[in-house]
Amino acid sequence: MRALVATADTATPVALLTVPEPRPRADEARVAVEAVSLNRGECRRLLSADSGWVPGWDVAGVVVDAAADGSGPPEGSRVVGLVDQGAWAERVAVRTDRLAVLPDGLSAVAAATLPVAGLTALLCLARGGQLLGKRVAVTGATGGVGVFALQLAALTGAHTTAVVSGPDRTTGLPEQGVDEVEVGLDHGDGRFDLILESVGGPLLAAALTRIAPGGRIVTYGNSSGQPTTIDIAAFYPRHDAALTAFRLFEDLDAHGGGSRHLDTLATLLDAGLLDVPIDVERPWGEGAKVVRALLDRRVAGKAVLTVT
Repeated sequence: MRALVATADTATPVALLTVPEPRPRADEARVAVEAVSLNRGECRRLLSADSGWVPGWDVAGVVVDAAADGSGPPEGSRVVGLVDQGAWAERVAVRTDRLAVLPDGLSAVAAATLPVAGLTALLCLARGGQLLGKRVAVTGATGGVGVFALQLAALTGAHTTAVVSGPDRTTGLPEQGVDEVEVGLDHGDGRFDLILESVGGPLLAAALTRIAPGGRIVTYGNSSGQPTTIDIAAFYPRHDAALTAFRLFEDLDAHGGGSRHLDTLATLLDAGLLDVPIDVERPWGEGAKVVRALLDRRVAGKAVLTVT
């Protein structure tokens, strides 16, 4: 079968080559891939990966071989799922506890955006507890996680603030789900009950000064690549506030795999309650160009490759 594999060439980081078929374990279904969505984390790893590595976390397609242990969807089911690696291929083995069956009207292209970005948004918001009437800020607001998080927070009844790097960085924000927009966190004086933070560097330090007493900052990335210098004295007045780290795969393994949450996200998307943040949709033969665009921060929202 064919797959997009690492080339060890930063200018053209992936190429379509022939690789062995996946060999599913008893608790894995084999899925014929129709669409994959790209994430900055896997694209960054490509820059240092050995030649021949097959990347890819997000997958949507059709079950061609059900799991041998009888778990999960039957053959022929349209599904969305999450894998540790290897999704950028014609077929991939997926753990059944990370698979969800798609509603009939939901396309594979739309569904492919859900696993990493949607699950990260949903589970990070869950760290804030009951959000009705609370103030929630999301940094990196125009990215895939950010756009989903703002919409999901709005559905819970939270007051939402999109935090962007500049006044020109509002492209990709959903029409619904944003009450306010702030450029950075240095100039406002309001306090937030929950901050989802993925930029790192000085923005994470600023978040410590904007969290409310008893609030929580959930950090799940460092897209700036910068270290954070913390003025801990400025954090002390935020009595009982907390800074916590989130890692998606570890969280899913600790709490049942993610099928239930994927089903929730797919249902919301199919019902029109979520807006799909797709900025780029291209055939997978153009994978190298799309990876490069994502790494160069020329993608607002999600990038999806269709497997043809």
